[in-house]
Amino acid sequence: MSQHDEVDLILSDWATARPDLDLAPLAVFSRMTRVTRHLDRARAQAFARSGLTAWEFDVLAVLRRGGAPFRQSPKTLVRQTMVSSGTMTNRIDRMASRGLVRRLTDPNDGRGVLVEMTEQGQVLVDAAMTRLSDYEEQLLGGMPRGERERLAALLRKLSLSVQHFPVDE
Repeated sequence: MSQHDEVDLILSDWATARPDLDLAPLAVFSRMTRVTRHLDRARAQAFARSGLTAWEFDVLAVLRRGGAPFRQSPKTLVRQTMVSSGTMTNRIDRMASRGLVRRLTDPNDGRGVLVEMTEQGQVLVDAAMTRLSDYEEQLLGGMPRGERERLAALLRKLSLSVQHFPVDE
């Protein structure tokens, strides 16, 4: 027996209202939007339980993934978190005041700065990542591993397709 979700009702209504439209993209992106909302809630909960906001996790995750000594340039942080340099400066200031990161002079460029994660930052990002991994596993719990792998491959293909699509900001 086929299961129906809320998007099926939306698609049915649009098919009646606008039979001239190809609703296949809506079927994909409406489901992605709804899944993203669930994921955003799970992530916010995982981060909050670890004492972090989502944006703090994003910055710390870039530093953590880079490996010891957990340092990156602000430019790298901007690129990987997809925020403006002004926003990143504000975030680094706020995180430094919380003791999650510190600024260091770049030894290769006396005018440059590096952002280094503190031990406290590492403890919190590791706890958040463990919680996030657990939550995401629960969200995917109804899918066998093979289906997860196929879905990940299809989403990679979609990501590559849309990443350079021009969007007005």
